[in-house]
Amino acid sequence: MAERKTATKGAKTVATSKASKGFTAAERAAMKERARELKAEERASQNKADGERDLLAKVAEMPASDRALAKRLHAIVKASAPELWPRTWYGMPAYARDGKVVCFFQSADKFKSRYATLGFSDQANLDDGVMWPTSFALKKLTAADEARIGALVKKAVS
Repeated sequence: MAERKTATKGAKTVATSKASKGFTAAERAAMKERARELKAEERASQNKADGERDLLAKVAEMPASDRALAKRLHAIVKASAPELWPRTWYGMPAYARDGKVVCFFQSADKFKSRYATLGFSDQANLDDGVMWPTSFALKKLTAADEARIGALVKKAVS
């Protein structure tokens, strides 16, 4: 049984537990993945093909519905902004300029969400007044959606 002790902070009494053994297995796996990714980012920053290979490997690991969206987004981004470098970012497909992520794809499966997400970082030139969207929920892509995404990516790198 875990030992419990009581800590007093001012007028409040807070129960603490010694049951914590550090990071969970999922947290340790995420840290190892991020360390591998940082090494891959270094390689990818020197060779665009390495970054694209790493990105496509991550896409291949996704469930079919997310994989189809990610592949289509990859083609749209490459066509709309060929100057962006493909890479991974926290285990997600991303596209960078000067080493900084401009846009990224988040699979629905990764976060147990009902939709995938196309997101833009603060490096994207999407400013429109004092408020503008920086991420978009995706369930499927129509031709109109693809055109809109292509335009957003072009604006983001303008």
